[in-house]
Amino acid sequence: MFRESSRFRPFAAVGAILLSVCMVAGAQTECAAAAEATDNTGAGQAASSVLGTLQVKGRAPKTGYKRTQFGQAWADVDHNGCDTRNDILSRDLSGVKHRFGTHSCVVKSGTLQDPYTGKSITFKRGQKTSTAVQIDHVVALSDAWQKGAQKLAKSVRTELANDPYNLLAVQGRANQQKSDGDAATWLPSNKGFRCEYVARQIGVKHKYSLWVTAAEKSAMERVLASCPAQTVPDYTGVRATSAQQSQQNDTQTSQEQAQQQQAAEDAAAAAAQAQQQAQQQSSGSDVYYQNCTAAREAGAAPIYQGQPGYRAALDRDKDGVACE
Repeated sequence: MFRESSRFRPFAAVGAILLSVCMVAGAQTECAAAAEATDNTGAGQAASSVLGTLQVKGRAPKTGYKRTQFGQAWADVDHNGCDTRNDILSRDLSGVKHRFGTHSCVVKSGTLQDPYTGKSITFKRGQKTSTAVQIDHVVALSDAWQKGAQKLAKSVRTELANDPYNLLAVQGRANQQKSDGDAATWLPSNKGFRCEYVARQIGVKHKYSLWVTAAEKSAMERVLASCPAQTVPDYTGVRATSAQQSQQNDTQTSQEQAQQQQAAEDAAAAAAQAQQQAQQQSSGSDVYYQNCTAAREAGAAPIYQGQPGYRAALDRDKDGVACE
């Protein structure tokens, strides 16, 4: 079973009411068409079949991409009184505790069974701890921009950026490693989740008429070859059984190999950070944003503690995430 926040349940109730009205009115055909228009992910169909319907094209230039092209970060698009980031934390974490006086919106603590790594992660809101759990766009916004989203209306791009179907709470480190990669350049280290991950990317791209590159399609086909029965998910979030499958179930990967891989990634990350710092020093200036408006216009928001441009003055609630 996957966890569903009570905050999302009113929408399910509305759907049930509409379906009942359709059945009473004898207008199943019209209502089915309306549901298809609002969903359109290919949910329940074989992921490989839906993949075959996606257009294959080269990656368009990143020219013009800014985070603001997808609307305000973590906007309250469903008008439930809570921002998208906290909505997803409430949905994906277990044992959630909310900050008093926020109408059960701001998540103070909880536990994440991370689908990307298979690890259990404790989340505690704070300047130095919030980044342990981050919200990932399954189809990264930059990737979407280069594969059709730049042709969408801004209102649709805002929907894409805040669509619960395209959002997962994940380990912060894994989210940073993924960056804006597609299936050809990044897959979860938790091999037990790769089929579901790729299938959801296919569903998102089908829903928003985004294309795939030839390399991306080939990578997806390789993953799905190991799970031919995989369907496009018909739910948001992650099923608990999928999240709990860790690399321990992979007989081809020993614990020692995993540790060696982690050490190599640590070294690469440290080298990249050192190179970035050296470049900043050689240029004679650090990344600086006068305010959050400037950060958003530069496409840098939200800024996590430790990233270029982060400073305490931009982090109003001191949770380690500025301009969220």
